[in-house]
Amino acid sequence: MRVSAIKEKTACFTGHRKIPTLAKRRIAKRLEETVSEAINSGYRYFGCGGALGFDTLAAQTVLRLREANPEIRLILVFPCMDQTRGWDERDIEEYERIKQAADKVTYTAEKYYNGCMQKRNRHLVDYSSLCICYLTEQNGGTAYTVNYARDHGLKIINTAEK
Repeated sequence: MRVSAIKEKTACFTGHRKIPTLAKRRIAKRLEETVSEAINSGYRYFGCGGALGFDTLAAQTVLRLREANPEIRLILVFPCMDQTRGWDERDIEEYERIKQAADKVTYTAEKYYNGCMQKRNRHLVDYSSLCICYLTEQNGGTAYTVNYARDHGLKIINTAEK
């Protein structure tokens, strides 16, 4: 299949690492509805960056929906092999569970360096036609990624606004 054909069937995720506890259930529901709609519209590949917060929630959602939609694929694009350094044990365990269940795992760098997160985010956007996000602040990595996606013609769906 041509890269452009795959790109048309690929969505990526970006979002904040912290989701307010009171909003988490609402955001999870909106995320599941949004991914289900994307699947119904022909999206088959879902790229996720593996960070805490929204990325983890997105990966969990894709894996859950894959049970009823075996044609969809979770593609993890990690910024570096040591991404989990400094994480607590429970978060690392969930990261490893998601990694084992993913259909593909790739790293944009071997070790952390200043800028590897942005490289990962650009990679996710460059291979997608849809960006599903959780954006509540207009600064930081999520805002950068959403603006990059918008500048590159991706359709943007913000689960914080839906």
